[in-house]
Amino acid sequence: MLEILEHTIEDSVKLIPFLFLTYLLMEYIEHKTKEKTKETIKKSGKFGPFFGAWLGIVPQCGFSVSATNLYAARVITLGTLIAVYLSTSDEMLPIFLSEGVAIDVIIKILAIKLIIGMIAGFLIDFVIRIKNKGKEEEKEKIIDLCEKEHCHCEHGIWKSALKHTVNIFIFIFIITLIINAAMHLIGEERIAGFMLNRPILGPIISGLIGLIPNCAASVIITQMYLESLISVGTMIAGLLVGAGVGLAVLFRTNKGIKNNIKIMILLYAIGVISGIALELIGLTV
Repeated sequence: MLEILEHTIEDSVKLIPFLFLTYLLMEYIEHKTKEKTKETIKKSGKFGPFFGAWLGIVPQCGFSVSATNLYAARVITLGTLIAVYLSTSDEMLPIFLSEGVAIDVIIKILAIKLIIGMIAGFLIDFVIRIKNKGKEEEKEKIIDLCEKEHCHCEHGIWKSALKHTVNIFIFIFIITLIINAAMHLIGEERIAGFMLNRPILGPIISGLIGLIPNCAASVIITQMYLESLISVGTMIAGLLVGAGVGLAVLFRTNKGIKNNIKIMILLYAIGVISGIALELIGLTV
């Protein structure tokens, strides 16, 4: 139990800087920037999936959390959020480097995630623009998020950003503790047994593991690949779906549980379909 608690503290504490900087940025946007700056952010939204996919491949859980909070405030688009989720590598890159995986292999896998993230993000935003053509554009909801968190933003951006950070950190800590305990009880070997040499079922199960809102999901999937327990297509399916604790924060901060479930299903479908497609074409790296 002490080991589980130690891992939970380690997983949660490292997110604090990302949480605080994100909320500080959101407070700054709301309280300090002029309307012209806000308009610039809106106009650059069409290119959001491009930048989001690139930022997502950085090996850390924090950016998916940052992107989730920005989406909940409608600073970024759904396509940008999905692009970040799909390209996020979490702990994959550090594990690959520590295990001495060839650089060209790492680049190929990251490139696949990057391209899928960009394509999916741009397509999602394109469909949404067509669907909402003629309708009033949804405005940023940073104020709504502040009211929900009761952060007392009028007292200054630093204090309110800290308030947001503490609220979300407590939530993440509780969720992470539950997940780590479950992982310990079930065991990684048992999970791997369900995906061994199963080209279609493998990506489906790997995607379900990816839905676990914790960086541990990417660790499990990556380690199984390195131990030759799953194929590259199955691994990529899980890593595409895996968004760290981003999904947990999505259900915490974004209004509309039905909408959040749709986002989760969309992410899962893209990851699994991509993984199965890579399996069928016999991708090797």
